[in-house]
Amino acid sequence: MPLFKKTKPDETPVEKLRPDEHFKHIAFIMDGNGRWAKKRGMPREYGHKVGAATFKKIAIYCSDIGFQAVTVYAFSTENWKRPKHEVDALMMILDQYLDELKRDHEQYKSHFRFIGDLSFLTPELKAKIDEVETLNMHHPQVLNVAINYGGRAELAHAVNTLMAEGKTSVTEDDISGALYTAEAGDPDMIVRTGGDLRISNFLLWQAAYAELYFTDKLWPDLSTDDIDEIVRDFYSRKRRYGGL
Repeated sequence: MPLFKKTKPDETPVEKLRPDEHFKHIAFIMDGNGRWAKKRGMPREYGHKVGAATFKKIAIYCSDIGFQAVTVYAFSTENWKRPKHEVDALMMILDQYLDELKRDHEQYKSHFRFIGDLSFLTPELKAKIDEVETLNMHHPQVLNVAINYGGRAELAHAVNTLMAEGKTSVTEDDISGALYTAEAGDPDMIVRTGGDLRISNFLLWQAAYAELYFTDKLWPDLSTDDIDEIVRDFYSRKRRYGGL
């Protein structure tokens, strides 16, 4: 559990835990954008825009402090059920964020991967995603952005991939290797903002032994100090993996 010191003007240095080889991969269910906007008398779409800015801040901070992988749940397979104007706004925010990634990619210490069934996206969005995924390839850290993603759909995709390869029986390792997140491995902790106590079809296979962290904070309010607290909480737990 390596430590680093963070100080503020006129404050005593504070020691904070930093992720190491025991805490490589953190995943986020970014919930609460719409409620955050509603509390401020703004449309839900505004909350998603602010949430995108929070995503950038948190993703960069996580890579800066040493996480090897970050996975975020940006748009689920169920989100298509939302009102068309909200879905359209989310797609527009994705388009704008891809442009921002192209412009600011050097601020990240991770290479980008977009996971999920991208066939539902427009050709223009898919072309931008392909371009963004070629950026930062020299970085070993990975940032997974889950778009049109569902854990059950991912498992079905993995099994179909293995069947297409001629497999007639599969092992757990076969399935793990055919998942979208194979490069990053399983998350050590899944964080959900917004107060709900469920994982909502996110990383179902990968979550088998993940630590779960729930906070009432809405996603746009999440701060880097919260990430420090999450890291501290992780190292206060004992992971037994079914043993003693």
